[in-house]
Amino acid sequence: MIARWFFLAGASIFGALGTLHLLYTFFSDKFLARDLAVVDAMKGTSPRISRRTTMWRAWVGFNASHSLGAMLLSAFYLLLAGWHMEVLAGSIPFTVLPVIASTAYLLVAHHYWFAAPFRGIALAAGCFAAGAGLVLLR
Repeated sequence: MIARWFFLAGASIFGALGTLHLLYTFFSDKFLARDLAVVDAMKGTSPRISRRTTMWRAWVGFNASHSLGAMLLSAFYLLLAGWHMEVLAGSIPFTVLPVIASTAYLLVAHHYWFAAPFRGIALAAGCFAAGAGLVLLR
């Protein structure tokens, strides 16, 4: 079933993007502000919601949880499409969920991020949409 390959491709792209984002978060300087005074300011102030953290710690945490969300979506659909395609194909919610999730990521990427993740997410969303279309039209 070709739909399986579309789901696997979309999930693989999300997994790669999420893993790369996590690696960039913890093992590179790619998410540091170019102006290091901004980093110092983030480390020295807390958000209004709580003084128990800093903007810097929140920034790192948001990036990490964002990565983990993409990785979880990937893992779920790699497992589902890879070993339980009959469950995926037999469930409209499971078929449509990655289309909705990837479209939401795509809208956020379009408004707030830069070109590379937008393109990768657009490709993944297209794969999920193609897979869902094939399943639903069958």
